[in-house]
Amino acid sequence: MTSALSPAERARLADIVFARSFGRGKVILASGKESNFYFDMKPSMLHPEGAALIARALLDEVRRTGAGYVGGLEMGAVPITGALCQHSFEAGAPIFGFFVRKQPKGHGAKKLVEGLPKGETLAGKDIVIVEDVTTTGESAWKAAQACIEEGANLKLIATIVDREDGAEAFFREKGVPFAAVFRASEFLAR
Repeated sequence: MTSALSPAERARLADIVFARSFGRGKVILASGKESNFYFDMKPSMLHPEGAALIARALLDEVRRTGAGYVGGLEMGAVPITGALCQHSFEAGAPIFGFFVRKQPKGHGAKKLVEGLPKGETLAGKDIVIVEDVTTTGESAWKAAQACIEEGANLKLIATIVDREDGAEAFFREKGVPFAAVFRASEFLAR
C-alpha cells in the first residue's frame, strides 16, 4: 500500500501500534484460530495521533478507488471510519461513512447497514471496506457482502494490519483488491 505518510510518520505509527496494540501470548482469534501474538487495535485507533496517522495512511488508498463511502463491520471499523471521514473533510474532499452490524438491530428500522440518512442506501455507491486487523478475511467479507446486497460497488478492502494468515489469497480469489498499512511480520521482527 502506498500512503500519504512520510517514512518518519509511518515509523511513528508503527511505534504507536507496537506500544499500544501488539502483544504476545496465547490467544484465540475471532477466526477461531489459536495464535501466540495479537493486535488489539482499539488503543491505537483511539489515540489522537494514532487515529490521525491511520486516517492519513488509508485516505489516499480510498481516494484512488474513487469511492465516496467507507465503512466496515462493527466494532473495529467504527473508529477508523470516523477518523477517515473527519480527515477527508479537513482535506477538502469529504468521504462519507457507514458501519455494518454483526446482526440486524432488534428494534426500530432493524437495519444491518447504519450511518446513512433516512431513506438513503448504499445502492449504486462506490465503497471501501476498512478493518483494524485482518486474519482470514471472513469478517471484512461479511461486511462487504451486506453492502453488496444493498447494491454497493465494492472497490477495495483495506486494513491497518494484515496478520498474513490467508486474507490476501482469500480476497484475490474473490477478485477484490486488498491493501494493508502494515503486515504482522513487521511487528514480529521487533
